[in-house]
Amino acid sequence: MDAFFASVELIARPELRGQPVVVAGEGRSVVVAATYEARAFGVHSAMPVAQARRLCPQAVFLPPSRGQYSAISKAVMEHLRSVTPLVEQVSIDEAFLDVTGSIRRLGPPQRIGQAIRRQVAETWSITCSVGIGRSRSVAKIASTRAKPDGLIEVPPEATEEFLRPLGLEVLWGAGAKTRSALARLGLVTVGDLADAPDHLVARSIGQAMAEHLQAMARGQDQAPIVVERQDKSLGAETTFEHDLMPGKAVRQALVGLVERSAHRLRRKSLVSRTVAVKLRRADFSTVSRARTLPQPTDSTKLILAAAEELLRSIDTRGLPIRLIGVRLENLAPSSQVGVQETLDQPQCLPKSADQVSDLIKRRFGEGAVGPGTLVSEHGQCRTG
Repeated sequence: MDAFFASVELIARPELRGQPVVVAGEGRSVVVAATYEARAFGVHSAMPVAQARRLCPQAVFLPPSRGQYSAISKAVMEHLRSVTPLVEQVSIDEAFLDVTGSIRRLGPPQRIGQAIRRQVAETWSITCSVGIGRSRSVAKIASTRAKPDGLIEVPPEATEEFLRPLGLEVLWGAGAKTRSALARLGLVTVGDLADAPDHLVARSIGQAMAEHLQAMARGQDQAPIVVERQDKSLGAETTFEHDLMPGKAVRQALVGLVERSAHRLRRKSLVSRTVAVKLRRADFSTVSRARTLPQPTDSTKLILAAAEELLRSIDTRGLPIRLIGVRLENLAPSSQVGVQETLDQPQCLPKSADQVSDLIKRRFGEGAVGPGTLVSEHGQCRTG
């Protein structure tokens, strides 16, 4: 989907179409998304809001509507699965489809791509761009070059011609350090990399990375569509409006992040074995600590206990804290992992406090219930 979060915001604000629009939180948050009109001024996602305002002071800044993004994403993905069951969703707004088995029913790939674009636009009032190629990487590159609101098909026989003049940044895994190492060999385009001797590239960036990048450069990567992709980790983080000294306020933020992350864990029917906490100090130095639990869990109480222990173990060097984050790792489906009940768990209660909390949130929204430590003196819930 094109500028997905911003496009969703414009559904309810059609009068803003054609204007630079930036989706971002308040204060010292970062840009979530920007329309192409805002991108023309250099605004991009993950940019500090203050910098975005300097680059494009005439932009309209809107707060994110998170629930709406998930609802539309889910609906679009369900439509894609009606085209083919071989759909690999790689993010909230992007997916790969293998349409080989759909051609007899729906026509050639270009017709299928155009039908998807038309259906998305007519049903959800947003646009998407489609790339068609003989491999995942070619289709991905084509879709990026088709943006916004376009379609590019790369026939198999034209793959090499399409790839060769492009810069190496279009290849997955070709980060700045890798491109710098390849540039020292005189390799700056995809064609350069495709023609380079394998042993020379491997000596520069390592055997595994060389094989990966050269296969893509030659249009030969054959990675299959992975229909079910299991989350490897999940979490949340927050940047404080003002730097905070370690203490009660930082702990309250940690509680909110753990509560939110554990709720997501249970909603996805997952359990976690590893808990990690990240702090960014006022001087922008960042430190992380992780702990592996005795057994996998989805319990807010157990995850919070580990997170608080990690927080106490981090040396802040006496500096205020700018950002705090929580990440749950080593995830596994809860159905495949036996979670032992604790001895202090009342057997007479039909559901745990976590399950009751999840039910309330499902019915009344995310902010309907939360940890007592996040409730202010005026009875309002603080969120991290």
